[in-house]
Amino acid sequence: MLRSTKLSLAAPLVVALALGGCESLTVPDFNNPGIETLTENPTRSVVIAAAHGLLLDARSGISGRAGYVSALGILGRESYNFDASDPRFVTEMLIGPLDGGTPAFGGAQWIPRYTGYRDAQNVLNGLDALSEGEMSTAEKAGIRGFARTMQALDLLLVINTRDDNGAVIAVTDDPTGEPAPIVTKAEVFTKIAQLLDDASSDLQSAGSAFASDIRFPSGFTGFKTPATFRQFNRALRSRVAVYMGATDPAQYTAALNTFLPASFISTTASLSTGVYYNFGTGAGETGNGLFEPSNLVLLAHPSIRADAQLQAGGARDQRYLNKVKTVASVGDQASQGIASDLAYTIYGSTNAPISIIKNEELILLRAEANLGAGNVDAALTDINFIRQNAGGLTAIPLLTWQGWSAAQRLDELLYNKRYSLAYEGGHRWIDMRRYGRLSQLPLDKPNFTVQAKYPFPARECDARTQKPAQGCG
Repeated sequence: MLRSTKLSLAAPLVVALALGGCESLTVPDFNNPGIETLTENPTRSVVIAAAHGLLLDARSGISGRAGYVSALGILGRESYNFDASDPRFVTEMLIGPLDGGTPAFGGAQWIPRYTGYRDAQNVLNGLDALSEGEMSTAEKAGIRGFARTMQALDLLLVINTRDDNGAVIAVTDDPTGEPAPIVTKAEVFTKIAQLLDDASSDLQSAGSAFASDIRFPSGFTGFKTPATFRQFNRALRSRVAVYMGATDPAQYTAALNTFLPASFISTTASLSTGVYYNFGTGAGETGNGLFEPSNLVLLAHPSIRADAQLQAGGARDQRYLNKVKTVASVGDQASQGIASDLAYTIYGSTNAPISIIKNEELILLRAEANLGAGNVDAALTDINFIRQNAGGLTAIPLLTWQGWSAAQRLDELLYNKRYSLAYEGGHRWIDMRRYGRLSQLPLDKPNFTVQAKYPFPARECDARTQKPAQGCG
C-alpha cells in the first residue's frame, strides 16, 4: 500500500544539485542514491548536495496549474482554472466537496511537503554522522539552520491547507510501520515556531559565510549568508507569530518586539525585496506553470476588479493595474456558467519567480500585529504606507481611522493584504479563514461553496489503524 507520509519518508534523496551561476537550479541524477548515503559514512560533498536538494523540494508542487498558488487561489476566489480536460477545477474546487482520493485536488499539497520535510531531516542526520574534520562546527551550524528553516516552511504550507485537521510532525524511520501520528493545529504551529527558533540560533553560530561550496539560486539574492538568511528565517517567524496570535496574543507582541525587527522589514527598501522560488527552462529545470500566454485557462476572479479601491484620479488600485489585464472573455468548460475576462500578469515567463515572503508582506504583518496588540494608530501608519506606495491610494486620515470599528479596520488590513499578495500563495483564503470570514468570499453560482480546508489524502487515511477524528471523510 502506497502511503503519502510513508512515501515522503522513503523518497529517494536528491544528492546532486548544480546551481547555474546562481540563476537556476539543475538536477543531475547521480544514480539517485537512497537515504543510506546520508546515514552510513556520509561525506561533506554528499551532505552539501543533499542540502542543495532542499531548494528543489521547496518549489515542488508550488507553480503548476494544480499547484499550491493556483489551487489556493481558486479556493480564495483569487483565480479560476478553466482547464477543458479536467472540470474538477470547478466541480471539486468551487462546488465541492474536496476529495482526498484525488491526488491533484483534495489529496494534494501533502506529498511534496513531506518529501522536503524528510529530506531535510536526512540532511540533519547526515551532519550528525559526518566524520570528524569533514566540516567545521560553523559550517555544520549553517547547514543545520538552513535545513530547519526549510522544514518549517514545509510544515507551514501543510497546515495552511489542512488547518484544524492537523498534520504530521514526527519523522519515523520504519517505512512499513504505523505512520507517524496526526497532531493538532496548535501542536503543528508550536513545532514550526520551534524549528524556526532553533534554526535562528544555529545561524547565529554559523560565522560570516555558509560553506563555500553551498550556492543559492537568484531567488535568495541578498540572503546568502548566515546573517541575511537568518533575516529570512525571522521573516517567516513573524508570519507564524501573527498566525498564532489569534489564540496566543503574546505572539503579536513577540512579532513586534523580536521577530520583525530581526527580519528584513524596511520602509526604505523596495517592497519586492524578499526570497523567491526559482524556475527555469534549462536542462533539469522546472518551469513556472502559472505562466499562461494564451490566457484561456488560468484567469483572475472578476471580484478583484470589482473590489479594487480607486486612486484620487479615478484609476483603480495600482496593484490591480500592475497585476491584472483584460483579455477576451473565457468561460469554464464544465457548463457551470461562469466566466472571466481578466488574467494575471505577475508571471510573465516560465522563468518568473514566485515570492516566498517579501518586504511588502512584512510591513502588513506589522500592521496586523499592531492591530492584534491594540496599537491602532501604529497599524494605520503601515497600512497608509502600503496604500500610498503600493496602491497609489490616498492615506486614511487618523481621525477617520480612530472612528472606525475594529471590523472596519480589519476590513482595510485584509483589503491591502489581498491586493499586495494576490496570486502569490493563497494568502486571501488563509487570511479569510483565520478571521472567520470565509462566508464573505463570493459564490458565483447558488450551488458553489467555499472549502475551509483540505482533507488528508485517502492513502494516508487507509494506512492508519485508527483514522483521525476528522479529515478522512
